[in-house]
Amino acid sequence: MSIDYVSIGHRVRRERKRQNLTQQVLAELSGQSTTNISHIERGKTKLSLPTLVNIANALAISADTLLCENVEETKYVLEDELAQLVGDCSTQEMRAIINIVQALKASLYMVREEVQE
Repeated sequence: MSIDYVSIGHRVRRERKRQNLTQQVLAELSGQSTTNISHIERGKTKLSLPTLVNIANALAISADTLLCENVEETKYVLEDELAQLVGDCSTQEMRAIINIVQALKASLYMVREEVQE
């Protein structure tokens, strides 16, 4: 299995921006250079385990959140992410999202059944 450094970088960037932090501030908090944070966010560098832990600690998030696409058992991370996405929606918006998800699931099940046949 290969590590998807691009997805890790995207998650670092998304969380940094969600917290309204600059790359420079995240670099200072995590003991990295601003250039290294930039490279990590673009998936241009392989970050070490200590660097990953330092960034997770600086962002006050679990390493699972950053590794989500690389670890099989991360359903709870995805559930939390989904809850955050819809957390500020109105009741009407939530109903629309539920309808879309239900239609998408039905479509996915149909495709899965066709593949199994």
